[in-house]
Formats: sequence, C-alpha cells, structure tokens
Amino acid sequence: MTKRAPPQRICVFCGARDGASPAYVAAARAFGALVAARGLGLVTGGGALGLMGVVTDAALAGGAEVIGVIPGSLVEREVAHARLTERVVVRDMFERKGTMMELADAFVALPGGMGTLDELSEVLTWTQLGLLAKPCGLVNVNDYWSPLLAMLDHAVTEGFLAPEHRALLHVETDAARLLDRFDAWQPPRAFAGSRA
Repeated sequence: MTKRAPPQRICVFCGARDGASPAYVAAARAFGALVAARGLGLVTGGGALGLMGVVTDAALAGGAEVIGVIPGSLVEREVAHARLTERVVVRDMFERKGTMMELADAFVALPGGMGTLDELSEVLTWTQLGLLAKPCGLVNVNDYWSPLLAMLDHAVTEGFLAPEHRALLHVETDAARLLDRFDAWQPPRAFAGSRA
C-alpha cells in the first residue's frame, strides 16, 4: 500500500457560541494557531460567531489559508466572517457538508452543539460506509465530549456499533497529538476503494 500523504487542509467543526467555560475559547484559539504554525489550511463553516470565529481569527493571524463554507441563508444569521481567504456560498446544509468533505483532508471537532454533532456524525457515517477515506477526530476539551464517547461505547456494548467503526473516531485532549495521529493515519484495508 502506498503511504498516504499527511493532511494539508483540516476541516474544523465547532460551536457558533463561546460555551460556558473559557477553556473552550482558549482551545479554539490554540487550534487555529496550531494549524497555522504547521503550515496547514483550515476549512470552517464560514461564520464569525463563537468558537468558529475564534479558530478562524487565530488561523488567519498565523497566516493560514481559511476557506469558509456557508449557506446563503445563513450569511446574515450566522454573521459570515468578513476576512476569510475564500468564502464559498452554497445552497443549503447538505451542500455545505459535502463541500467541506471535498475541500478537507481531515476533520476535527471542537466543542459545539447540534450542528457540530450533525457534521461529525455525517463524516463518521460516510467513513463507516466506505464512502470517505479521511481521518476524523475530536479534541476532548474539559471532558466536553466524554458523554458522547460513553454513548458510542454503549452502542458497541449493545451491538449497534462495530468496534472497528467506533475506532474510526480519534480522540485526544491535546490537538497537536491528534494532528500527529492524522499524519500517520492510513485507511483500513476495507476502505481501499473509498473516496479520497
């Protein structure tokens, strides 16, 4: 098997709110700075609010390319970020997710709400089905994602999720370690024909 090239563009899923703990904003800022320091590009939901705005600002401040993908109906509602390297306006949420999956080489979830869960779930589902062959993980800031991880483990125990599919989600408390894992990631053999 040919060694896979390390990801060059990371898609981040995260909240359009700051959250209750200052740790969430700090983690988003650190992640944006890390992406820039590693010479990577960033793909976001294109908004200026909450963690999405924080991670975008930090990546831009570090000189990273930032592509924002946002439905036309949300340009005003989510307050589209004004300083993106590129803004891609799409028809709806379905096109948004598909475009983000095409543009990015890997996916990271920071704390967020329903939209973040939706995006993370879709990437993992596509990967489980062999339609996508790109690494996906989350940064478990302040144990934010621990209840979700417990639910996934419960799904394995109850026979609704295969252990190998549970293992598709990489989990770290440190974003740098997560990106290091992405650099070494190879798709499972069963995914050899998956969309790259």
